[in-house]
Amino acid sequence: MSRRIKQRDTQNLQPAFTRRGGFTLIELVLVMALLVVAISVTAPMLSRFFRGRTLDSEARRLLSLTRAGQSRAVSEGAPALLWIDSSQHEYGLELENVSRAGDPRAEDFSVADGLQVDAVNAAPISVGGRKLPAVRFLPDGTIDDSSPSTLRLAGADGTILWLVEETNHMTYAIQNINR
Repeated sequence: MSRRIKQRDTQNLQPAFTRRGGFTLIELVLVMALLVVAISVTAPMLSRFFRGRTLDSEARRLLSLTRAGQSRAVSEGAPALLWIDSSQHEYGLELENVSRAGDPRAEDFSVADGLQVDAVNAAPISVGGRKLPAVRFLPDGTIDDSSPSTLRLAGADGTILWLVEETNHMTYAIQNINR
């Protein structure tokens, strides 16, 4: 019987050094090198993608502000102005002929870095004491004829998006055309 116990005990004994699951240092270094190569190849493409998304986001924000200006002019029964200050990289929305302190719902936005917003062929009007190009929304929901029909958004890489007034003089639409 003692012989059987000894055989079982020796069968259950494992060698002192066994290979455990895991990675060697060489394997880890190779994987890290492959990741660095993959990131260096895809990074330029991703940066162009994110710059394009920034321009698109800014265009959508400006388009939303045109709709907010139209709604505000109708609801308040007074003309609303969407002004654009290209030199200060700002734009905003406020009621016409109301001082900045007198319009608590006035909104100001800064243009994202590397982007430029311009009103094409717009005659400047008085907005808060400054002469700026502005889209004027009338209380009946239409866009004033003296308002710019085209707003230009340009990225630092030369990409351009346009907000173009629709033929019904009620809304703007984003277009990706060359002019």
